Amino acid sequence: MGKAVNLVLLGLGNAAAAVVESARTGKYDQIIATTRSEEKRDRLEKAGLKVIFGSCSDNSDYISRLTFTTKNSHVFVSFPPDGQTDAILAPAVKEAQKIVYISTTGVFGGAKGLVDESTPVDGRDEKTVNRLEAEKVWRDIGAIILRAPGLYGPATGLHLRLKSGTYRLPGKGSNHISRIHLDDLASIALAAFERAPKSSLYVVGDESPVPQIEVVEFLCSKLNLPMPESISLEDAHATVRGDRQVVANRVLEDLGVTLKYPTYKQGYEQCLAATADSVKN
Repeated sequence: MGKAVNLVLLGLGNAAAAVVESARTGKYDQIIATTRSEEKRDRLEKAGLKVIFGSCSDNSDYISRLTFTTKNSHVFVSFPPDGQTDAILAPAVKEAQKIVYISTTGVFGGAKGLVDESTPVDGRDEKTVNRLEAEKVWRDIGAIILRAPGLYGPATGLHLRLKSGTYRLPGKGSNHISRIHLDDLASIALAAFERAPKSSLYVVGDESPVPQIEVVEFLCSKLNLPMPESISLEDAHATVRGDRQVVANRVLEDLGVTLKYPTYKQGYEQCLAATADSVKN
């Protein structure tokens, strides 16, 4: 397999931003983003990225440019499914050298306890159905699927919700919520481009899923904040009602990745330090 010429981003959220930072090593000839927003185009170009401007829904030339650009390239897909866009874009980029699609462990629905690649998915919820359909569309053209739990980094995560006073503890906080630092997700994604078989599927997460209250107590102590109020599990957002412990040994072993932040303590220490530095500057 030859050297990939470009890294192409479909989706411009926190995961894509982390991949861009990790990929700025000169390995790729170009890092290319797609957007329909003039404002985002200007910002992306100022950040040194090439931009394919347009929309798959209203610009056939956009699809042609995307197909040409992604040949022999690595494509990172991280936008949320809407029931339509995945089916349009996947065929357009099928000649890419490798594709990584970021999914979610939310597809396991009400599963409790340990979850890994063999855990059955739960297709009863509409959002889960859309996500599973998107996974299939991408996996059918050879994409590597990474099912990720809660993502966090300096600019997003529990530490910011606690500081803003908007966080409420679900129940007694005894439920396990797995997570992964964005930098580690990016490392896994870049390793997947190099070493994961096409159409493979992995769950990802850190090495220490713990009850949510343990993380909240740790952060409140670090931030000198009082413990937040509790709400019933029924009133909590669906993303924090689960009680799953992601077992991500396989992806780390198969791809030869060592997590930079294997536990929430190391990860949030980095987030708090980065936040403090940004305030000083």
